[in-house]
Amino acid sequence: MTLSNGTSDGTIRWGILGTGFIAGLQTQDLKENGFTVQAVGSRSAESSRSFADKFGIATAHGSYEDLVADPLVDVVYIATPHPFHHANALLALNAGKHVLVEKSFTMNAREARDIVGLAESKGLVALEAMWTRFLPHMIRLREIIAAGTIGEVRKVVASHNQNLPKDPAHRLNNPALGGGALLDLGVYPVSFAFDILGTPASIRASAAMTATGVDRQTAAVFDYDGGAQAIVDCELDAASANRAMVIATEGWIDVEHTWYNPVPFTVHAADGSVGERYEQPVNGRGMQFQAAELERLVREGSTAGTILPPDESVAVMAAMDEIRRQIGLSYDADAAPEGNHRD
Repeated sequence: MTLSNGTSDGTIRWGILGTGFIAGLQTQDLKENGFTVQAVGSRSAESSRSFADKFGIATAHGSYEDLVADPLVDVVYIATPHPFHHANALLALNAGKHVLVEKSFTMNAREARDIVGLAESKGLVALEAMWTRFLPHMIRLREIIAAGTIGEVRKVVASHNQNLPKDPAHRLNNPALGGGALLDLGVYPVSFAFDILGTPASIRASAAMTATGVDRQTAAVFDYDGGAQAIVDCELDAASANRAMVIATEGWIDVEHTWYNPVPFTVHAADGSVGERYEQPVNGRGMQFQAAELERLVREGSTAGTILPPDESVAVMAAMDEIRRQIGLSYDADAAPEGNHRD
């Protein structure tokens, strides 16, 4: 069984598709918490072998096709840049593998619907690797809100600002590689707003662009039926404290720097007094919890959980599509024709 503390009994076997930085972080957390990492695949046999040697992985495949065809792999973690998530996820799903797909889940909502639809038709799990959703402090935060401890939620505020490479050729600044602040950084606060308040009734967004044509900084206000709001912002060339707040009629929750990591938070009553301070250290970075959720779904024969159901990953991408429409940011993937993109 998959345990509630983010460990595994190791019977479900993982394949890692991609050998970049994020793949290493996820693999480290898997290995340290009892998950079985069976194989890795890369477009380069040399890169795959080097990654396998570093993390003690039994099999190194020199192509993605060989990885997804491996009969000893049950789940494929898609760790490539997001312009490639759509094709990579469909490749794995068509090979009968469950998928954990890095965020941003896709480039747009159409691609997200393709993945979710194919997974559902095959009875497979397609889970977005929005690892923050599954961390212990976020689970506790949702419990406090559901209990009515801070009253009716009126506002969510969340930032994700980093000082990242300025090189125009860097992936983050390259429109051909899905560059820009929104898809890489903004997905965190956007997903947090969805987590707490759901799908907004309307969105108002603005941005400033880089010389390469991607968003350097983006801010958006989500308006909800009933008057609640979410204020989200992101930037890729200036850092900030990266805190988040949930503000309600009877108090507020202040999530410390950096809020999307496993950090403490404090619950304040309306008069400012402290009602609870939550702090729960985790082993490693904390990416094992999303893997534990995927394994739970597989064992239960379910394709959708409650923490981050596939339809919500589609809705998050749709919201980011609308933000991009308003700020005038498009990618090559947006020009793909409508129709059946599942094969």
